Amino acid sequence: MPEAPSESDSQPKPEKSERRTPADVAEEVAPGIVRIMLPIELPGLGHVNCYALEDDRGIALIDPGLADGLSHDVLTGRLADVGLDIARVHTAVATHGHFDHFGGIARLRKLETAQPVAVYAHASFGAGWRDAYSELLDPASEDSSSLEARTDEEVREYLLELAGSLRRETPWGTKTDGFPVDLLRSWSEGINPIDTLRPPDVSHPVNDGDTIELGGHAWTALHTPGHADDHLCLWNGELGVMFGGDHLLPNITPHISGFSAYDDPLGEFFASLERVAGVEGIELVLPAHGDPFGDPSGRAAAIAEHHHGRLDRIREIGDEIGNQPVGGYMKLLFRERSWGMMAASETYAHLEWLRIHDNATRTNEGKSPHYDI
Repeated sequence: MPEAPSESDSQPKPEKSERRTPADVAEEVAPGIVRIMLPIELPGLGHVNCYALEDDRGIALIDPGLADGLSHDVLTGRLADVGLDIARVHTAVATHGHFDHFGGIARLRKLETAQPVAVYAHASFGAGWRDAYSELLDPASEDSSSLEARTDEEVREYLLELAGSLRRETPWGTKTDGFPVDLLRSWSEGINPIDTLRPPDVSHPVNDGDTIELGGHAWTALHTPGHADDHLCLWNGELGVMFGGDHLLPNITPHISGFSAYDDPLGEFFASLERVAGVEGIELVLPAHGDPFGDPSGRAAAIAEHHHGRLDRIREIGDEIGNQPVGGYMKLLFRERSWGMMAASETYAHLEWLRIHDNATRTNEGKSPHYDI
């Protein structure tokens, strides 16, 4: 997530485990659960954790990473290292609708597997992104073979259109950045480029409290909106384990997006933290980034404290600058190197919390809302 200024910036800091590059081995982190670190190139992150669980039917995967060929090759190799054949994958679970978690499902579904890959995700999985893509392309109208038949210039134009489709109006009066075309091209070799970013169809929608069978154990679903509207955690009391996705990370605090179907995404996140903290018997959290950790209640409290500190800082900024748009607050809340879409989005979510729960007022100056704290 974007970084805020700190008085200790001049002091060397230990490396956060979320930022490490992938280990070259798979590791059993709990009985019957293998952690595979897959490569990603996203700000502040060095990998995404994919977890593999085996049962008598084959393999289930939690968050199979990006859609790029490198991630798929690493996943295939690490599974083989522990005696697992990727062709035996029968289930993929996406903890939420961000492409570094679900992208690999596109390649899994292209494999000649013994059985179709079932996809589990929250019932609202990827709703906002599906809307963004719906006007661009009918999924049935394109496939990788038809793209291969095009000229380089035609493919380039298609990629530009796809990348540009992510430019949309924000609730705080700007436009999103779109997507880098070169990165989209490198990720999508061998598959339809739209499948690198478009949430896959879900065969098994999951709601809060539902039970999923994975690796011979029953996992209870917890809907934990905040980082994403569709975020799921899965926990099993017998093992004392919870798959935390991006809801609980060991060292960094999850990004809270202002793009949300909820009026108060930060308020939803606080409520989700309280829910997870109240689950008894969880001794180990398996996050989507970083190392496994214990004491989920303590970590949830620390993350909540961090965001309340942000709210306090915004109150101070409001005293200094008065009635300002989101960008005015963002530039004092975050370091300059973090200014951009994610920082603005998180600033907006915090300003909306202050409007709903505190004394902040919002006025619309043209298309750009202004806040007075």
